Parts: sequence; C-alpha cells; structure tokens
Amino acid sequence: MKELKHLNKYFKKYGLKLLIGIIITIIARIFQLVMPTYVKNSIEVVENYMAGKILEPAAKELLFEYVLIIVGAALLSGFFTFLMRQTIIYVSRYIEYDLKNEVFDHYQLLSLNFYKKRRTGDLMNRISEDVSQVRLYSGPAIMYGIQTLTLFVCLIPLMFIKAPTIAFYALIPLPILSILIYQISKVIHMRSTKVQEYLSTLSTFAQESFSGVSVIKAYNLEDRINEEVNILALEGRDKSMDLAKVNAWFFPLMILLIGISNIFVIYIGGKQYIDGEIASVGTIAEFILYVNMLTWPVAIVGWLTSIVQRAEASQKRINEFLKQQPEIDNRVMESTPIRGEIEFRNVSFTYDDTNITALNDISFKISPGQTVAIIGKTGSGKSTILDLVARLYDATSGKVLIDGKPVQDLNLESLRSSIGAVPQDAFLFSDTIRNNIKFGKESASEEEILEVAKMAVVHENIVGFGNQYDTVLGERGITLSGGQKQRISIARALLKDPVIYLFDDCLSAVDTETEEEILNNLKQASHHKTTLIVSHRVSSAKNADMILVLQDGQILQQGSHDQLIAQKGYYKELYLHQLSEKEN
Repeated sequence: MKELKHLNKYFKKYGLKLLIGIIITIIARIFQLVMPTYVKNSIEVVENYMAGKILEPAAKELLFEYVLIIVGAALLSGFFTFLMRQTIIYVSRYIEYDLKNEVFDHYQLLSLNFYKKRRTGDLMNRISEDVSQVRLYSGPAIMYGIQTLTLFVCLIPLMFIKAPTIAFYALIPLPILSILIYQISKVIHMRSTKVQEYLSTLSTFAQESFSGVSVIKAYNLEDRINEEVNILALEGRDKSMDLAKVNAWFFPLMILLIGISNIFVIYIGGKQYIDGEIASVGTIAEFILYVNMLTWPVAIVGWLTSIVQRAEASQKRINEFLKQQPEIDNRVMESTPIRGEIEFRNVSFTYDDTNITALNDISFKISPGQTVAIIGKTGSGKSTILDLVARLYDATSGKVLIDGKPVQDLNLESLRSSIGAVPQDAFLFSDTIRNNIKFGKESASEEEILEVAKMAVVHENIVGFGNQYDTVLGERGITLSGGQKQRISIARALLKDPVIYLFDDCLSAVDTETEEEILNNLKQASHHKTTLIVSHRVSSAKNADMILVLQDGQILQQGSHDQLIAQKGYYKELYLHQLSEKEN
C-alpha cells in the first residue's frame, strides 16, 4: 500500500466530499438493515394468526404496515445509494483528472534524454491504463469498502444479540475466507504487475507500427508484423489467463462458503426452534437474509483486493517516473530579457545514452543580429549546437553563454520563448494548417498567418487544398510532402518573431529555386535577429556572416563564404562539388 500513499494529497483535497459520501454510504446500509427485522416480524404475524393469537383484521393491518416499512426502507436505501455514487464516484473522476494532469505536467518537465530512453507506448499506457486502474481504487474500492465495513460493524453484532448460537455457526466460514483471500492476493499482485508491463509493451508496438505504417508497406512487411502481433497477443493472453485463473477462485469459494453458512443457519436454527430455544421460524428467515446480505460484501472483499493490488502495481509504475528529476531545471524564476548574443567557451558534449562525443572543446562567439551557418558531415555535431543553445541539453563541460550569462542562469521560459526553432524532422500536429502555423503565437491574426506562409513559400500550396488553411492534417502531417512540412514549420517559427532563429537543415526537402526564394525571405525576416542555420548545402550558408565547418565535433574551419573558398579545405571542396552538380 505504500505506493498508493501518493494519492493521500488528493484524498485530502476532496476530503469533505469523501466524508459526505461515506456518511451517505453508512445511512444507505443502515436502511438496508431494517428490512430483515420486519420480514421476521411479518412471519411472526402470520404464525400468530395461524395459532389464533391475533385476529384477521389486526394481522392484515400489521402486515400492511410492515410491508410499507420494508418498501420504504428499500426506497430510502436505494436513494442514498444513488447519492453515494454521485459523491464517491465523482471524487474518483476528479482524482483521475488531477493525476493525469500531474503525469502530463511531469512529462513536459522531463528532458530529451528521458524520452530517448523510454518508449512512447509505455508512456501513453501509464497516463491512460495505469491511471484508470488507480481510479478504481480511489472510487469504487472506497465505496464498496465502506459498504462492506458498515455491514460488518452493524450486522455481525446485531446477529449475535438476536441469536448468538446461529450467528456463531453462520460466521464460521468468514475467517477461512479471509485467510484464502490473503494468500490469493499476493499472487494477484505479482500477476497484475506482469499484465500492466505487458500492456505497455503492446502499446509501444502498436504505436510504432501505426507511425511506421508507410515503411511497413513499402518493405512488404505486413506478414512479419502480423506474426509479431500474434506472438504479443498470445503472450498477453497467457498473462491475462494466469491472472484470471487466480481471480476465478474468488466467487466459487465465496458462494461455497456462503452456502455452508446458510446450511448452518437452517440446521442450527431449525434445531433450536424444535427445541424451543428460539420463538419463531421468522428468526431463521431473518438470519438467511442477514447471511445473504453478507454474500456481496464478502464476495466484494476479493474484488476489492484485486483492485487494490492492480492499483498499487499501476501506481508503482507511475511513481517510478514521477520521482525522476528533470535534468534541465529552471533555476531562475524571474524572467530574463534576451538580446541574442551567443558564445561557446570550450564546450564539450557527450550523449550519455550512446556515449558518443558530439562536441569536443569548441569555442565561438556570435554577436546579436548575426547570421551563422554550420556546415559539416552527418554526425559532426551540428544539431547538438542548436540543442545546447535552446538548452534542451546542458554541456558536459565548458560554458554556453547567452548575453554573457551561462544558460543555466537564465529563466528557461524566457530563453525558449525568445527562440524560434525549426527542427530537422519537421513535426506537425493532427490539426488544421492554420493552427499548426500559429502554434507558437495563438493570438496571431489572419494577415500575419498569410504573410509568414508567403515568406515560407507555402501559401500557394495551401490555397490549392480543398479547405485551404482549414485543412486538417494527418498524424505528424503525413498528408503533406516533406518540403511542405518543412515550409509550414518555417512559417510557424517566423510567426513567433523571436530574438534567435534556429534552423536545423530545414530546407533539405525543397528544390534549389524554392530554397533560394525562402533564404532571401529569411534574410529579410531575420534582419537584426541572431540566426543559426544548419545545412549540408553551401547555397544555404554562403550569405551568412560567419560559417562554421565542423568535423568530428570540432571546428575545422571558420570564416565568411569568401574567406573559406579562398583557402583549401572541406568547405571549398564541398562548394566546388555542389557547384558542378548544379551545372550538370
């Protein structure tokens, strides 16, 4: 239960509603306890009438009165049961809402490093399936638990007061049942954990398969994927069946033990009635009703145990990453203005998930408003520089400074709000094109949206669609070409109008003519803005104020386009090679 202590803050938050729900639950059960007594009284009236101890009119009047009491108690019990669900179950939904928000907020705080080590399907499963299991504990388990406890506390003493011998024999099976439940619950906990872990694996596989469906079809791998799904499904079936086999013991055992209790009541009660130890057969009927009233509470103990075990297994999985501290933390609460000066001082960076050193002791300085292009082979560390500027990672050694201050000493929100980034892999949401463009500036006007779309040379493409800017894109923008996705991402960054632009090879999927037009527009838009452009093309870099040529995480060459083509080296060779390709 220690994992579920995390929910105590929510129980405290909704404590008043829970207390009202608990009081209503107790009232509903008390009204339910009225009925067996008046059933007994009704039988006694019939017995007395048959024995000639009471006249027919009086017997009918009493029977009518008792029936009204029984019906009234049943209606009141039902009414308070309805109110009970409206309070306790509602609280469980509020807790589910709060817990999902807490999980999602924590997801957003965690660094990129965390996401590199975790699978999307697993993260999705924890915020959906695991939270749903916890909700059952915070609502139905509490509600039925209070019902059960109320009946035990009120009913068992009442049974001993009315007929202690019958009560003793009727309740003999309950301790046996408790011991069996305790033993079985340990097995349930272990198997529930395995089922939850399996569901994460299945969610991950499904998510990756759906996201990569184009690759699967292109390589004709449908049969292989189907086989893997079949293997996963069989594994899930086996794990679920293992859990179901344990759960299947509960109800048969309970029905058996309740049946034994009823036999005890009939036999012992009948014997006592014959011996004259109890005055009425109505007592036997009353105790049969009591025992059957205990049937569901006793049966529910097993179900509650299963819910609690599942919830603890799920909450443990949730707690595992809620305890994860974000590697990139916001150390400065006050907002900090950003001018756009960037400096790297002896910066090195190693990815701890692969141990690859992406940058090795590099130093350079960019003045506010300068445009810097970064050229180099794949894996030379170009994108890593942009990630360090945006503080998606912190340098392993050395210092990254913005406006003369280490990035760690800047307000993280201020820093990232001052940056317009276009990643290498352009990501678009399954939403309208308009909403994707104004993602970074919700207050943008229609004129502003059209202006940046034209600057990104994507306006003509958009108006060619049936719904134009209201066209809803598929997941990750799958309905668009690579070049269209890149240009919409550029428009999104331009609309934000930031202090610093980070363009990570964002023109790789467009033709050279379109690239030239976009670059000219970007030059105008980024005037007086600090701009870093990562590219494999010299055409994207030649107009930059400074060009950095990287190789194996180090600066191989540095200077303007004219300076670099005037000297031998990688940049001149790349320029001549791409020039000859263009001419051919």
